[in-house]
Amino acid sequence: MKAEILTEKHKLGIGGVAIGTAFENITDEQAHEILQAAWNSGIRYFDTSPWYGLTKSERRFGDFLKDKNRNEFVFSTKVGRLFDEVPEPEVPPTMWKNPLPYDFRHDYTADAIKRSIADSLQRTGLNHIDIVYIHDLSEDQVGDRYPYFLKQAKEGAFRVLSELRDQGIIKAWRMGVNKIEPILDCIESADPDICLSATQYSILEHEDAIDRLLPAVKSAGVQLVSGAGYNSGYIAGRERYNYKNVIPKGMDEKRNRIMAIAEKYKINIIDAALHFVLASDQFASIIPGASKPEQVQDNVEALHTKIPVGFWQELKAEGLVYEKAQVPK
Repeated sequence: MKAEILTEKHKLGIGGVAIGTAFENITDEQAHEILQAAWNSGIRYFDTSPWYGLTKSERRFGDFLKDKNRNEFVFSTKVGRLFDEVPEPEVPPTMWKNPLPYDFRHDYTADAIKRSIADSLQRTGLNHIDIVYIHDLSEDQVGDRYPYFLKQAKEGAFRVLSELRDQGIIKAWRMGVNKIEPILDCIESADPDICLSATQYSILEHEDAIDRLLPAVKSAGVQLVSGAGYNSGYIAGRERYNYKNVIPKGMDEKRNRIMAIAEKYKINIIDAALHFVLASDQFASIIPGASKPEQVQDNVEALHTKIPVGFWQELKAEGLVYEKAQVPK
């Protein structure tokens, strides 16, 4: 690991997608209650992005954290989009239920990255950012312009973030994407510290990551943070999968079978899903989001739940977990 920022106490963090109104219109007061529950539970890694709620989530995290001792927590946010305030009628359609009135554009140039970091510091009121993720530089977000934006990032974002890290302005930078290929491309072209891998490694879907992603990051000395480790709530029973309403064929049956085996061992699927991710040597942290304080507490309790060895043996025997997957010992 190139930058010892995420330690044992940061194994469980909290992500800011839900607080950015991805799934429901969470109020400022509800967001504060969720973040307070995380803090009271000992969580000290907070991850958000200006994309979430068109700067709403980032502002909410800042409002909560700006009065805390800055040495007590790790804060990460993201770059790759620039935001400009617009009249309400001009706000573009997005996944957010109640975003702030901003338009946005992808930009991975050096000047854009510097502006994005300055904007994030202004919005949050924090005096520095620990980790900066290059956000959504992947085909699922930018489509066939991926080669164009990757070239832009190689000449701009990768270089300037390494310079800012070397100058001590940020502590680390990484990729924050939903696909494997951008992380592999980044490792080939630059020297990131830890990458945020969203939707690519969960108890339900992990084979491709084990065969292609994990060997590459291990060889490069890069560790991972897990985003959407519950497949954006699907593991917890929500009828959405990786932020979409289309459930992959056969996934309901797989989830239900794992739930049934978990019940047999007197645990639940959230316990198993969290421990599955953290069992991999390449994952330093998992940052599930929360729409209510009770979900934060569920995650904390899951972290401290002991999973019987027989549970994992049964999952592998039934082919529900890839035979090459690391599981808790």
